[in-house]
Amino acid sequence: MDTQNPNVPSRAHTGVAGKRHPNRRHPQSGLVHDNTRHTTRFTVIGNHLAQHPELSLLAIGLSVHIQSLPAGARIDIKSLAARFPEGTTRIAAALRELEAHGYLRRTRERVPDGRIITCTTSCNQPGHSRTDTPRPAPRKRTRQPGGKPLPVVPRPAYPAPALLQQATDLLTGLRREDPRLLLSGCDTAHLAPGVAAWLERDVSPAAVRHALTADLPPEPLHRPAALLAHRLTAQLPPPPPFAPPQAPPPPTRHPLQTCDGCDRAFRAPGPGHCRDCRSAAALSVQSPSRTGLTGTPEVIKAVSGVVRSRGENRSGPS
Repeated sequence: MDTQNPNVPSRAHTGVAGKRHPNRRHPQSGLVHDNTRHTTRFTVIGNHLAQHPELSLLAIGLSVHIQSLPAGARIDIKSLAARFPEGTTRIAAALRELEAHGYLRRTRERVPDGRIITCTTSCNQPGHSRTDTPRPAPRKRTRQPGGKPLPVVPRPAYPAPALLQQATDLLTGLRREDPRLLLSGCDTAHLAPGVAAWLERDVSPAAVRHALTADLPPEPLHRPAALLAHRLTAQLPPPPPFAPPQAPPPPTRHPLQTCDGCDRAFRAPGPGHCRDCRSAAALSVQSPSRTGLTGTPEVIKAVSGVVRSRGENRSGPS
C-alpha cells in the first residue's frame, strides 16, 4: 500500500507500567479530531499535498483553494490577490512552487480569433492525471536558406509582364557590377516587384542600379538579397508629380485673301486663287477638250488664262 495514514504511529510503543513513563500522554494533549462526514460541498485533498514536506504553507493553502474551485474559474495572479490579503509577489511565488511540484500546469494556446491565452490545469495528484497523454512532436518551421525570410518589398500598381521582365533583367545584371550580388532564382522573383515599383515611378534603370550597388560595405555579404530588399523599401522614391494632359494647339487662322480670278474672299496664307478656281484649272489641264468651263465670265477668263499659261509652260518655247 502506497497511501500513508498519518494517524497511525510509525512504530509500536513499548508498554511500560507506571504513570510517569514518557510514552504515556494525557488524554487531552495533542490533536483531537471531531470529524463529521460531508455529503455536499466538499473537496477531497490528498495527504501528499496537505503534508507536503517541501511546499510552503501558502502554496499548500493556495492549492487547496484552487482544487475547490469549479472549472472555468479565474486563478490568475490579480484575481487571487484580490481574493486574499497576500500580495501579488507572494501569490506568484506560491504558484511557481505548485507548478514546480506538478500541482499546476500552465500552457499557452492560440484561440481561433488569433489571441494567445494561458490555460492553467490543476492536478490533485501529480503523475496520475488522466490527460497525461503523449503529445505529438512540434513541427519544425521550414526556413529559407538564409535562415530568415526576406523583408517585404514594394509592389507596383500595375504589374505588367514587360515591367517585371525588365526588373528581372536588371537584378540579374547586378552581378556584373559586384560579384557579391549574385542572386538565386527565388531571391530574384522576390525582389523583382520592388524593382518594378521603382521603374513604375519614372526612375531610369541606371538610377535603380546605382541605388542598389552604391556604397556597399567592404566585408562579405552573407545575405545580399536582404540588403537589396531593405534598400528597395527604405529608399523608395515618391510617385512622380501629376501632369495634366496638354491641350492641343489652336488651329491656325489665315487672313482673308481676294481670289485673283473671281474676286471671291477666301482664307489663305498668301494671295492667289480660291479652291474653286484651282479645281477648275486642274480639270482643264487634264482634259481641255472634254472639260466645259462654267461660271461667270470673269471666272472663265481667269481659268482660261491659268490653263493657257500652264499649257505654254509644258510645251516650251516654239
